[in-house]
Amino acid sequence: MRDYSSVIFGNKMPKKAVKKAEKTKAKYIKKWGDESGANYHLKASENDVLTDIMNVRVLSFSDEKLELPKNAVIIGNIRMGFGHYRISMAMASCAHALGYEPYWLDYCSFDSTGGKMIEHSNEMYSMGSRCSQKYKLFNKFFWEPLNSEGFKKITYNVGDQKNSELLVPIIEDLPKDVPYIATHVWPSQAAVHAGLTHVVNAIPDNWPMALHLSEGALHTVQTPFAYLGYKKLDKFSDKELKHMPDNTLFNVGHYIDHELVSNLEKDTKARLDRLNKGQQLRFLMTVGGAGAQYPVFKHIVEFLTPYIKAKKVLLFMNFGDHSAVYDKMVKEVKDFKNMSLCYKDNWEEFKKFVSGFDTSKNSGIISVLHEDIFKAVYSTNLLMRKSDLLISKPSELAYYPIPKLMIQRVGGHEYYGSVHASELGDGTFECDTVEEISSMFDLLLESKEVLVEMNKNILNLNKIGTYNGAYNVVKLAVNKKLD
Repeated sequence: MRDYSSVIFGNKMPKKAVKKAEKTKAKYIKKWGDESGANYHLKASENDVLTDIMNVRVLSFSDEKLELPKNAVIIGNIRMGFGHYRISMAMASCAHALGYEPYWLDYCSFDSTGGKMIEHSNEMYSMGSRCSQKYKLFNKFFWEPLNSEGFKKITYNVGDQKNSELLVPIIEDLPKDVPYIATHVWPSQAAVHAGLTHVVNAIPDNWPMALHLSEGALHTVQTPFAYLGYKKLDKFSDKELKHMPDNTLFNVGHYIDHELVSNLEKDTKARLDRLNKGQQLRFLMTVGGAGAQYPVFKHIVEFLTPYIKAKKVLLFMNFGDHSAVYDKMVKEVKDFKNMSLCYKDNWEEFKKFVSGFDTSKNSGIISVLHEDIFKAVYSTNLLMRKSDLLISKPSELAYYPIPKLMIQRVGGHEYYGSVHASELGDGTFECDTVEEISSMFDLLLESKEVLVEMNKNILNLNKIGTYNGAYNVVKLAVNKKLD
């Protein structure tokens, strides 16, 4: 196994950083066991949600060796909030549309040293996200700097590269030449350490950070801003760094599901038609993977309540698997339960409701809850096609082809997602206080021009391939040239 910790893209790392990384890896081994030399086998199983939609098979441990078809594509991911799952679904969707069979590889799901390491890191990150929304000083002096500047330093990549070596035993069963797409850097680093030769590292954020580097893989980004920042390794160190080599980094466009891209013109024109007819506006608000922004969600519901009662606005709320947030909303927001129709853990009924929504008379608040993460995440995809405005923090959803109102970020790295959306004109800039959110709602509700403009921009962006990023990632993984 090559050492990617000591030298990164030709840049020698400080011995202190390398030694610290080695100690951290040793700590995890001591805590959860040494699996070096282990060779686990994998099996593929159907998934209740994604198999029917995009022929996805989910990988798990097995006693027998896995045999993959020739057109297999591995989607390496982790559950960290909902974002990386959502991007993984986009990759699987486009792989299926291009004639490949996607296999879902979530490292968090494996009972192994590497899987436990990721689960531990995810718990810590989720806790930090929640604390950042509760404690302003924690957010200002620790969380924001860590997520913007701390993760940016190239020395941060040293530790991740060393720790990701612990993930290798999980995938020793995979053919070395299988096309492999990673939607988080750790699955990418693991695949490179394991000797896989067709690895694509799909970088999720617009803010360039060394956190996302995976030397040995092809790197993709969604924006020109991210491309230049990564190419130069801009401000990744106080010293001048050697840049990323040619043909290792590609600006591919936004990572969007085939179902959304292929229906983009139809759905956007339907939004414009509803606006022109002055019909009830449909807003979709998502409760993120960490469930960290409850006070903002509460304010939005209370602000919109008069419009909901007057049937000027219908509000979809996808609570994901955060039933506690839903229960709190019912308890603390006046009339919420009376206004709300709730679909909880009934996937078939929910799908039936969405498919017949346009021919039904609906009003109030439509709440959605699913304990199953696949259902929780994909519910937003289904509701998005029926919605006129998406209300979300500027994370992975900042790139989706629907008008967007961006609320406060959770981590400084997310800020540049809203900058990108506002510059393209398919979303607002970040509204990071409840006063700014209310003011933006006032504008959107009083003047339909803004939503009309966003929809027109989406149609124009689609014509130049802005939303084709997931297709392009698949093409890189299977060694096809980009258009």
